[in-house]
Amino acid sequence: MVGVDTESKPSFRKGKSNKISLLQISTEECCILFRINLTGITDDIRRFFENEDIVKAGVSLKDDFLMLHRVASFTPKGFVEIQEMVDKFDIGEKSLQKIYAILFGKKISKSQRMSNWDAEILSDAQKRYAATDAWASLMIYKALRTRGVTGYYRKRLQAIKG
Repeated sequence: MVGVDTESKPSFRKGKSNKISLLQISTEECCILFRINLTGITDDIRRFFENEDIVKAGVSLKDDFLMLHRVASFTPKGFVEIQEMVDKFDIGEKSLQKIYAILFGKKISKSQRMSNWDAEILSDAQKRYAATDAWASLMIYKALRTRGVTGYYRKRLQAIKG
């Protein structure tokens, strides 16, 4: 099982979005960053997306798929949408940052979110941010799958909601 996320160069014009620049795939130990804007979706990535034996967890996957399909055609299999998972636990939040904070009591920095993902060379801060988002998706998935929102998590959720 892995965590999956994407990044796109931000667009500051209403109704305009840019193609995906970066694909992140993370295990607990490491994250691989694919510069999709430079390589496109390779046959290996397409096979990975279509492999139903590998669980791929992420947030807002529908949006990612829409954008990825602008680059190449594939049939996504084995994907788990975290936003649908958290609905079953009455978490009431949809953003990766908020879900992670509720479950683990730690914040994820979003300082690089609006950076230029099409840059020729990504900064260490960009790489760390991108890897963290994919890794956090995996950690959320594993926590909900193995423990669910019980006791400790419910109290944290109630405290946050007031």
